[in-house]
Amino acid sequence: MQPTAQTQPKTDTPTSAAEPLTWFVTGSSRGLGRALVRAALAAGDRVAATARRPEQLADLAEEFGERILPLALDITDPAGARTALAAARDRFGRIDVLVNNAGYANAAPIETADDADVRAQFETNFWGVYHVTKAAIPLLREQKGGLVIQISSMGGRVGGSPGIASYQAAKFAIDGFSRVLRAETAPFGVRVLVVEPSGFRTDWAGASMSVGEVPEAYAETVGAMNTRVRGNAGSMAGDPERAAQILVEMARRADIPEHLPLGVTAAEGSIALDRRLLAQDSKWREVSRSADFTEAFPVPFPPDVVEA
Repeated sequence: MQPTAQTQPKTDTPTSAAEPLTWFVTGSSRGLGRALVRAALAAGDRVAATARRPEQLADLAEEFGERILPLALDITDPAGARTALAAARDRFGRIDVLVNNAGYANAAPIETADDADVRAQFETNFWGVYHVTKAAIPLLREQKGGLVIQISSMGGRVGGSPGIASYQAAKFAIDGFSRVLRAETAPFGVRVLVVEPSGFRTDWAGASMSVGEVPEAYAETVGAMNTRVRGNAGSMAGDPERAAQILVEMARRADIPEHLPLGVTAAEGSIALDRRLLAQDSKWREVSRSADFTEAFPVPFPPDVVEA
C-alpha cells in the first residue's frame, strides 16, 4: 500500500517553526530556485544553494552570511552531486529538505527537433534529478528522515503542450520516479512532494529557452504555443516569491500532499484532467476488467460515438 499523509512514518525532521531547517536547492541562481533560497533564509533556515555559477549568489552570501553555502554543481555529474551533498552535510550537519529545481526547456516540433538537444534536455531535466536524489538517499536514510521536493510542472501531469516534448516527458518521468522513491524510502522517514507549477514570472520561457525554426505545418500548434509562451514570458500569473513562501511553510507541516499544483491554471487544469480521466476509466471499466481470466469475456464496448 502506498504511504499517505496519515500513514507515513514519523521522522526526526524539525517541524516546529522555531527550529531551523537545512535546505539543499539546485538551480539557485535565478527564478523559483533563487526565490526559494531567499524565502528559506528569511525564515531563519540554512541553505546549501547550488548553481553552475555560484558567484551569482554572492549578494545572498553577503546578506545572510554563514547560513548560506553557495556550491558549484552541474546536476548531470553524479560525482559532483555526491560532493556537493557531502559539503552541505559537513557544513550544516544534516539535510532536511532536498529541492530538485534545476531544469530548462527548448522548443521544437518532435519531427524536426535536434536529437542531441532533446537528449541534453532530458539529461538535465530527468537524469539530473535522478543523480542528486540518488546521492541524497543515503544521507536521508542515515539521519532517519527528510523531505524531497521535486519541482515538476503542470505539464508533468496534464501535458500535451506542443513544442516541448522532451521537457514534459522528463517531468512525467520525474513523477513516476518519485512515486517509487516515496514507496522505497517511506520506511526511513523520507517524504516526497512533487510540485506542479503553471506559468510563473521567471525567465523559463525567456532567456533560458531556445526556440528552433518551426515548419509551416506546425504553425498552428508549435508556432502558436511559442508565440503565446514567449509573448507572456514577463507577465505570467505565477509569483515565484509566493510559491517560495508556500513551500517554506509546507516543509514544516506533517500533513502534505503527494502532488501540489501551483497557480490557478495548474490547480484547475489538474482537477479537470482528473475528472476527465475518471469519466473515461469508468466508461471503459468493464472492457478493461474483461482482460483477466476471472472476468466475463467478451463484454460489449461502449457505443462508438463520433464527435461532431
